[in-house]
Amino acid sequence: MKLGVFSVLFAQKSLEETLDYIKSKGLDAIEIGTGGYPGNAHCDPDALLADESKLQAFKDAVESRGITISALSCHGNPLHPQKDIASADDAVIRKTIQLASKLGVTVVNTFSGCPGDHEGAKYPNWPIAPWPNDFQDILKWQWEEKIIPYWTEIGKLAAENNVKIGLELHGGFSVHSPATLLRLREAAGDAIGANLDPSHMWWQGIDPVQAIHILGRAGAIHHFHAKDTSIDPINVNHHGVTDMQSYSLMLDRAWQFRTVGYGHDLKTWADIISALRLVGYDYVVSIEHEDGLMSVDEGFTKAVQNLQQILIREPLGEMWWV
Repeated sequence: MKLGVFSVLFAQKSLEETLDYIKSKGLDAIEIGTGGYPGNAHCDPDALLADESKLQAFKDAVESRGITISALSCHGNPLHPQKDIASADDAVIRKTIQLASKLGVTVVNTFSGCPGDHEGAKYPNWPIAPWPNDFQDILKWQWEEKIIPYWTEIGKLAAENNVKIGLELHGGFSVHSPATLLRLREAAGDAIGANLDPSHMWWQGIDPVQAIHILGRAGAIHHFHAKDTSIDPINVNHHGVTDMQSYSLMLDRAWQFRTVGYGHDLKTWADIISALRLVGYDYVVSIEHEDGLMSVDEGFTKAVQNLQQILIREPLGEMWWV
């Protein structure tokens, strides 16, 4: 396995400064934003696709430092009921797939998106209960008319470009759990898989180790984010796991994102890393920092220190004791 980072943390730095910084921390890989919510501070698909010299300079900057690009990431909502929002996010996904193909990057990370509840809707609608039955009707319409058709098309485009799509299982979007990911993968093809982030499993009440087993046995883990979550035992009984309070209200929230090791101990994280190896995932573990109690530098540095202790780096050898 390789240790990497989602470079959106360092949007205020140049690409070269970011690469030098993460190299100094002993990292092997970088995940780079190309638009959507992550922005494109380090990688503008329009500029790189239009100019071969800029594309080559970009490749040289990364390769000369011995760093791998684990994924290009363009998280957005290509299924948004407002057509201008959906079209913009869809365009970024398509350009990112094209750019990934040119760069030899095998994974494009994004969100599944979430449609509205009918053709004239203005905002996304995320049903989370089977009753009243209206929610089932909305969910059926979303999957049959929007989610499956769109991702079947994108899955084919990705496969044609030798790229895999890593959908981050995130609350508020249609694909947010192992079951919803596997449902879409069955319908849209094997190019569709997960960018699995355990932080979003924990707050939904899903054990990340079991999620790894469920998805890994299906060959459906394309990328992995390293981010932690802590759940407040008192506040969760007040607000529930679907707490809608701002992330900034950390004292009152039911749960909050933490850097690796500050929500769950390193034994839990070692179990996660071991489960990844067990199901055959030997790709990049990409650090994502969204810890409101730590600066970017401190949170990132502690995540690196903690993960370096437990990451399984060497390839499997023969079982000499068998």
